[in-house]
Amino acid sequence: MKSMTIKDTYPIQAAEIGKDEAKFSNTDEIIAYLKEAIEAHPVATYIATFDHYTHTKNLPDHKMDEKIKDVKLIVFCFGKELPIPQMAAVRPRSIAVVEEDDKFTVSFMDAPNPQAHETMIAWVQGIRK
Repeated sequence: MKSMTIKDTYPIQAAEIGKDEAKFSNTDEIIAYLKEAIEAHPVATYIATFDHYTHTKNLPDHKMDEKIKDVKLIVFCFGKELPIPQMAAVRPRSIAVVEEDDKFTVSFMDAPNPQAHETMIAWVQGIRK
């Protein structure tokens, strides 16, 4: 995983995983794996899967890198604590899976909770063979 900041504001973790390095052959298989991991977690709750590729492709003035073949995000929440009302602003979490011909890019915004953050890193690392 690489730590980076995009658009000078958003701290994210990202992993590029070659298709030859992955346990899975497409975006849907990775999303299914992540959903199983979320549902097996004692605190996390699955919320939805968002098909970002179809959403963007259907917009009349869309712009998308032509190398991108599919994009889905799995949305979920750890939400064990709400110590202040403003904490709800950084919920829920999502993990994005972007498929190209030869690789997947899997990324998520840094979580404020270190345990949740480490759990998401472990889930992404579990995509590799």
